[in-house]
Amino acid sequence: MLQALDADAVRRWAAAGVRALDADREAIDSINVYPVADGDTGTNLLHTMRSALDALVGDPADAVGTAVSALAKGAVAGARGNSGVILSQVLRGLAESWEGARTVSGTALRGALRRADELATAAVSKPVAGTVLSVLTAAADAAEECASDLLDDVARAAAKAAAQALADTPRQLAVLAERGVVDAGGRGLLLLLDALAMVVSERLDSDVEHDLPPMSALRTALVHESSGFEYEVMYLLDGLADEQVLRERLARLGDSVVVAGDGHGLWSVHVHCDDVGAAIEVGVENGRPHRITVTRFAAQRAQFARDRAVVAIVAGEDAAELFRAEGASVLMLRDGREPAVGDLVDVLAETGAAQVVVLPNDIGLADLVSQAAERDGRDVVVVPTASPVQGLAALAVHDPTRRSGDDVVAMAEAAAATRRGELVIAQREAITWVGRCQPGDALGMIDGEVVLIEPSPADLVAAACRLVDRMLDGGGELVTVFAGADAPAGLDEELGRHLRLSHPEAELTGYAGGQPGTVALVGVE
Repeated sequence: MLQALDADAVRRWAAAGVRALDADREAIDSINVYPVADGDTGTNLLHTMRSALDALVGDPADAVGTAVSALAKGAVAGARGNSGVILSQVLRGLAESWEGARTVSGTALRGALRRADELATAAVSKPVAGTVLSVLTAAADAAEECASDLLDDVARAAAKAAAQALADTPRQLAVLAERGVVDAGGRGLLLLLDALAMVVSERLDSDVEHDLPPMSALRTALVHESSGFEYEVMYLLDGLADEQVLRERLARLGDSVVVAGDGHGLWSVHVHCDDVGAAIEVGVENGRPHRITVTRFAAQRAQFARDRAVVAIVAGEDAAELFRAEGASVLMLRDGREPAVGDLVDVLAETGAAQVVVLPNDIGLADLVSQAAERDGRDVVVVPTASPVQGLAALAVHDPTRRSGDDVVAMAEAAAATRRGELVIAQREAITWVGRCQPGDALGMIDGEVVLIEPSPADLVAAACRLVDRMLDGGGELVTVFAGADAPAGLDEELGRHLRLSHPEAELTGYAGGQPGTVALVGVE
């Protein structure tokens, strides 16, 4: 049993909290009926806590105050949804209370939970009884009233009181009683308090007794009534001029207003409203908004009604928008970096579908998809696409009304029938199958092998034409081209003129792709 909490214990607690939320994410999503029955509270809490943990992993904190401060900053920056913003304030309360401390005792935990309660309640414009705030207040009250100063006793008292408060939420909030569920955000908070008690007691599982029914008994079908507003708007805000003015103006636009800071100048803003532009304008007039996200509740309701979904892993903003327009959920590759497993898990969860078909669009991402599928637990099927051109071909034949197995086979066959090519600019000297290349040369590749070199300074349009001709030598009627970030202006138009003369039987479809480090991606069917 720990006598004091140190930085290593904080790391273990954060990791245990992520595992607990990951295990119960789907169940928590299923009881999410307030303030909007959008089925994402578990997902939002998990994403927020994972962002907090990621920030801590990258911080060499050796004191409890520094470690929890990293958690709080990561949570505010990565907060998702109403529940995520409130969780960020719980962590901020701990951080403020333990600032400068190397270790903390049971007495310090009392004060930290009270500060967390104050900050979380202050962040919400209109606090409501029967929500996560009620659960947090009960935990803070129990910690203060605990007769013992031992860290273990205080942590266990807080968790036990939170469980009782959670069980009471249906008696405080009518919509919960109508659906036969407890508050989803409160359930997530209880998991984190349980995880803390488990770490402090140095047990593999929490042994805090809860007079609470199992999650399976709390499940309910999602009831997607409207909150009265069409959109959820969130953004981060730097340089906040006046917190109260921001709250008041957002409250005039909608409800579920939450404004929460990390204590270091970064604020997370959340509102449900109809006028998205006005909500963002309020942020512009009160600071510098960034990382703006807008969710339309009607689209979210349709999303959660699906049995099957398609997720595409895509680089380039333009290509990502194309895949979204074709009905796929997208995990965006940024700056050419491989995404974390948790990023893909979040996208899989957000589909709300029982079965998800993943288009990796890169042969190097197979292991990532496998790990994400194992962690998420739903039925994930991978169609082996090695390029976005193959992914688009597979998506073109996707039919959600077709039997699942037949649909996957059709998508795989369409991808396999699409030969893939790529034109890039060499970054270093190397030996290829067709000779030595120098930095600045244009390299044309088919199915991953270099087949032509255009010496520097390369005529990129001529090189693209030569590559397409080589690909069409093996037959084909449809050419698809994604113009990458290194493409010259008008590349697809020049290719079209070339094909009308050299291969009039072939049809060209060109898209702006925006893939970094690429001149063009080519597919031939």
